[in-house]
Amino acid sequence: MGKVIGKLRPLRDKIIVHNMHFGEQRSSGGIVILGDDGKDRGIYPRWGQVYAVGPDHNEEFTVGDWVLVEHGRWTRGIEYTEDVEQEPKTIRMVDNNCILMWANEKPEAVNIAKGVDVPQAVDAYRLENK
Repeated sequence: MGKVIGKLRPLRDKIIVHNMHFGEQRSSGGIVILGDDGKDRGIYPRWGQVYAVGPDHNEEFTVGDWVLVEHGRWTRGIEYTEDVEQEPKTIRMVDNNCILMWANEKPEAVNIAKGVDVPQAVDAYRLENK
C-alpha cells in the first residue's frame, strides 16, 4: 500500500472516502459476519465516510457524510496523512456515479451484502430501533 503525505484534492466529480470496513463484522445482535470478499459471496457494497470531494461535485452529500459504494467500485487503499505527525488513514477514490445512497451519520446496524433480503433487513432494523 502506498503512503502519501501532503494535501490531496480529487479531480472533477470524484470522491475520496475513508473509514471503509473490510473483514469480519459483528451485527447489533452479536452475530459474527465473516469477511469473505471474493470467496463465497463476492465483493459487496460498503459504507465509507466522505473525506474530500472534487470541484465538479454537485450532489447533496458533503465531507463527513457516509456513502454506500457499489460492490468493488473503489480503488486500492492509500495510506495518507496531511502531516507527518498525524496518524495515517487509508483513503480510497470512488466515482460519483457509483454511490448508491448516503446518510448523515454512520449506519451502525445495517450490513448490506449479496444474498441478504434488503427490505426484510431494513424492516428488522426499524423494529429494533423504535
